[in-house]
Amino acid sequence: MERRKFIKNLSATATLSSFIGGASFAESLVAKAAEPTFTLDFAPHFGMFKNSAGDGLVEQLEFMADQGFRSLEDNGLLQRSVADQSKIGETIARLEMRMGVFVVDGGQNWQTSLTTGKQEFMDVFLKTCRDSVEAAKRVNAKWMTVVPGFYDRNMPLGIQTGNVIEAMKRGAEIFEPHGLTMVMEPLSDTPELFLRHSDQTHMICKAVGSPSCKILYDIYHMQRNEGNLIASMERCWDEIAYIQIGDNPGRKEPGTGEINYANVFKWIHEKGFEGICGMEHGNAEPGKSGEEKLIEAYRNVDVKA
Repeated sequence: MERRKFIKNLSATATLSSFIGGASFAESLVAKAAEPTFTLDFAPHFGMFKNSAGDGLVEQLEFMADQGFRSLEDNGLLQRSVADQSKIGETIARLEMRMGVFVVDGGQNWQTSLTTGKQEFMDVFLKTCRDSVEAAKRVNAKWMTVVPGFYDRNMPLGIQTGNVIEAMKRGAEIFEPHGLTMVMEPLSDTPELFLRHSDQTHMICKAVGSPSCKILYDIYHMQRNEGNLIASMERCWDEIAYIQIGDNPGRKEPGTGEINYANVFKWIHEKGFEGICGMEHGNAEPGKSGEEKLIEAYRNVDVKA
């Protein structure tokens, strides 16, 4: 039985329990009905459990909550209709979940151009930041992913770094009054990307000097680019506001690659991290059985309460 269905019928169960053993009977049913909440705040994304929950946004969120997940992340939130954004926000609130990151994406490929310092690209970026504030209000989001774009071979690295710092300062001015945080994500998708390492991102955050500009530490990308994960996170910990997950190689759930996620999660928990760990990866196996194995993989590496 799913958690939400059980709670809906809890009063009837309590009445029945008075005839067959009292409160302890009802409590035992609760324990069987509800999957335990994960210790770390893992955040799936839409589509990850579509074989188990169907295509509906509400149904997928309810399934996530039933399985013990406490958050959602949705990279494409800005491309959704206002009606769907509102529906997601209302459902998250009802289920007492949190909203993870969405991508600050203006749809005009501005991410490839912030390194250039050109005003036309800055204008698109700042407009998208303002649009993101309104979307964040609908879903009660706190964090938004920002990617500066590609390295420009015709411009000195220091000039590009200065251009990115200026862009992040301007974005932070928009987000800071609302208590929102841009999280810059160093990536490994191609060596042409400007932002690739955690220390580089840490330096830019220090230069911006705002609580609205921090690091998104994606464990999959950082394993590929620099490795030595725990030591790397330790050096940059004061600027890390959000974490994402994916094993390497393959970018699937923990246990499918080389990363010792049990140890990494234990370290993160011992650091007192209370933020969200986004599940930004694919499923190793298809179908409903693959989704069940994915959930079990997270049970295996979650910190034991």
